[in-house]
Amino acid sequence: MNQSAKLVLDPAFTVGTVDPRLFGSFVEHLGRCVYTGIFEPDHPRADESGLRTDVLALVRELGVTTIRYPGGNFVSGYRWEDGTGPVEERPRRLDLAWRSTETNRFGLGEYIAFLREVGPQAEPMMAVNLGTRGVAEALELQEYANHPGGTALSDRRIAHGDKDPYGIKLWCLGNEMDGPWQTGHKTAEEYGRLAAETARAMRQFDPGVELVACGSSNQGMPTFAAWEAKVLEETYDLVDYISLHSYYEERDGDRDSFLASAVDMESFIENVVATCDHIGARLKSKKKINLSFDEWNVWYMNRPNPHPVTDWQEAPRLLEDVYSVTDAVVFGSLLIALLRHADRVTVACLAQLVNVIAPIMTEPGGPAWRQTTFYPFAQASAYGRGRVLRTAVESPAHETAAYGEVPILHTTAVQDETTGAVTVFAVNRHQREGLPLEIDLRAAGVSTLVEHSVLADADPEARNTLAEPERVVPHPARGTALEGGVLRATLEPLSWNVIRLGTSSG
Repeated sequence: MNQSAKLVLDPAFTVGTVDPRLFGSFVEHLGRCVYTGIFEPDHPRADESGLRTDVLALVRELGVTTIRYPGGNFVSGYRWEDGTGPVEERPRRLDLAWRSTETNRFGLGEYIAFLREVGPQAEPMMAVNLGTRGVAEALELQEYANHPGGTALSDRRIAHGDKDPYGIKLWCLGNEMDGPWQTGHKTAEEYGRLAAETARAMRQFDPGVELVACGSSNQGMPTFAAWEAKVLEETYDLVDYISLHSYYEERDGDRDSFLASAVDMESFIENVVATCDHIGARLKSKKKINLSFDEWNVWYMNRPNPHPVTDWQEAPRLLEDVYSVTDAVVFGSLLIALLRHADRVTVACLAQLVNVIAPIMTEPGGPAWRQTTFYPFAQASAYGRGRVLRTAVESPAHETAAYGEVPILHTTAVQDETTGAVTVFAVNRHQREGLPLEIDLRAAGVSTLVEHSVLADADPEARNTLAEPERVVPHPARGTALEGGVLRATLEPLSWNVIRLGTSSG
């Protein structure tokens, strides 16, 4: 591949402004995400609430904002009341979703305490159970969480030690209700009616509540698009978002297709936007439904679990994928896809936060460390705030089995609205060859190259593990230069790149 890629950036042409909620994550009662993940009272570094302070430090460094809870498939059989009140009085329950035993030692109050420890940027995103429960239970949860006091449920929260309301504004109306695997699975008609009834009731309590209706669990579902259309026919004027979920993995050794996974993600987003706008047009509504991509990641669903697990264990080792450099490059490309659609994708949640297909790993009683995927997320959250610029790209392409001809370069750029600084995020999808890149920045007003950071390795299977927690870290690029408003660089093979450019004033 002797061709180079070219990119033109002009702040006059933008996609939209990045919503901080784009950098959300997800905590589900699944495997060790909660127990021995964020919460381990007997750990040497646990605080008085049982939260692991080493994990809290990494969560802050990761830069997550909105954190979705408590599921996921788990929520469709969950009684929120079980996780409130004195811990010693909480019931043990069977979790049908993951065939585990839930102790309920960590519940709603502990989740809110966790968010407060993460910091003010950590906003709650609470899912209600519309699988085995319904309108009444959702209203009871809303009252317990958000009413100041003077009623049975709000006074119960106060008696449980939380005088101040939790102030939860963002709510998911169930989870993956299109999926036959979901406890309480429903047809689009059944779910649409229940979601509408629940939304109306929750808005009676709080007209300013923000609500997410369940979209398709993935683009490959047999009911995809028809599901969204039917659900939105019932809920269009009552909800603010519709959800998308998608996970990617390398299949049958086809790495070129895996590296192009964002082609599918972008197609999914654009198809859901088209469906939303079609229903809006049919209803003659001026309202736009935004997208909540509230589950996304690389997930090796088809790999056998290397850890022995039996039914009804407490906090078994489930879905503890150990991510390679290749996985991190794909992960970065998925982040680029989300940013490229920031005008409509205004909530997104990396699934999940700790241990379970996660950027942070822990050992019970032991250390916590960063997976390879930690770095693209942390960098995107730190530098991907502002206006997403439209990218005029020329790139060589290659053929993939899954997606046909795909550009080698996948990129986006974000301009800080205060300083004018520009950050370019770029992936070289080619496995073996560097990609010469030229970026025309003459219209962008930048004058200095602050940094060109690269995540790549001679071994595309290199990983961070308990034994080698810093085997893979970003490193500075060589030879990148900005001259006369034009930046020239060579992107290493199979790499995630962050190129930061500053102005003379900032």
